[in-house]
Amino acid sequence: MPQFNLPNRNQVTAALSVVTLVAALGLVVAQSGDTRPAPPSIGADVPVTYFGPAPSSVQKELVGPVQLLKSGTIDEEKGTITLPLYRGQTKNGKNVWYVLTDTNDKGNADALGLNYSAKITYAVGKAIRTARLENDATLTFDNGTVDFAPTHLVKPGPKLNPFPPSEFKPGSVGDANYTPLVKVVNAGGFVYNAPIVSFGTSAEQINFCNKPVDYKLVHDKVLSICPVDDGGTVTLALTPGFSFAKPVLYLSLDANDPLPAAMEAVTLAPGLNDVPVGRDDSAFSAVERLFAMVNGPTGSDNPQRQGFNSALLGEGPGPLNVLGGIPTVATDYSPLWDLNVGEWTKTAIDKGYRSRVSEEFQILGLVERGWITGPGGHPFGSTGFIVNCPIVKRFL
Repeated sequence: MPQFNLPNRNQVTAALSVVTLVAALGLVVAQSGDTRPAPPSIGADVPVTYFGPAPSSVQKELVGPVQLLKSGTIDEEKGTITLPLYRGQTKNGKNVWYVLTDTNDKGNADALGLNYSAKITYAVGKAIRTARLENDATLTFDNGTVDFAPTHLVKPGPKLNPFPPSEFKPGSVGDANYTPLVKVVNAGGFVYNAPIVSFGTSAEQINFCNKPVDYKLVHDKVLSICPVDDGGTVTLALTPGFSFAKPVLYLSLDANDPLPAAMEAVTLAPGLNDVPVGRDDSAFSAVERLFAMVNGPTGSDNPQRQGFNSALLGEGPGPLNVLGGIPTVATDYSPLWDLNVGEWTKTAIDKGYRSRVSEEFQILGLVERGWITGPGGHPFGSTGFIVNCPIVKRFL
């Protein structure tokens, strides 16, 4: 995996997208209120009921809300999505509980309400596991396990400089072969994004439908899980952010390094280290870029609030990161995001230029003009970290 060109890697690795650091930081589940647009009736002479449907209801590429991951039910107030829960098995018969979010099979993406991503075809090496489809429609996975027993830990640094965290530990850890991407070898060879949310457990053990969740058995983003023998449902916390100035919600489930995995409250997936980074939008690239700020504006009531420092101070629903292309906006969507970390320069801050950023080319322009650099003044670009964050909804 590419290494940081920095004197101290811990100074630049940090909380990626919005963090559900319930145990570590005492934060509530990330909600969408910090990004969700106001109703069109504000400042108008008529109530919101007088307004017609959003243009996106006629053509999804136009302005307005669009649910992109259609296989689940979204609760915007709570910032959650409830998805079908699938049960598969390993070769030795252990249960594998997982969700489906993306595929490179366009027909099945449309049929199941999944996100279509051509790019995941090009995740190579250990980045894609294999599985076989059985006669009972379950998948038998060839390899890859996840241990959910570790205790999730993130301790912010000093109050004036909470980034980087002083301690961190992922709450779930995959083995050397674990990746969320799975190729079904006997059913067209299509690739699915199938993150594991519990492993080696029975339906009875993880029946947290109406009682507190035991995070030693399930993924840290699980808020409720209602399994039955052949599946069930699972409710997961979502992440607010932006894509090309459009407020969005996405689902963060895996990362390729312990620190982003801890900061995201997601599973460490070592297999993702085989995915090449720094090649966004080039031929055979499996990734799209995600942009995160270290030292954006802070203050819980500041409408410009953004960044790792703000998130680690517990000021709101995470750092409000900026995603590149998503469906209906661009053709290059991938759930695998290549993290690019930015830092406002002292000159930019002194001149009052620091503000919330929400669009890829806005950020790249600020980098080009020297107002944003990589952490510590180093060159801006890929950190080598990859997060598995399927897009769920755009608001505009």
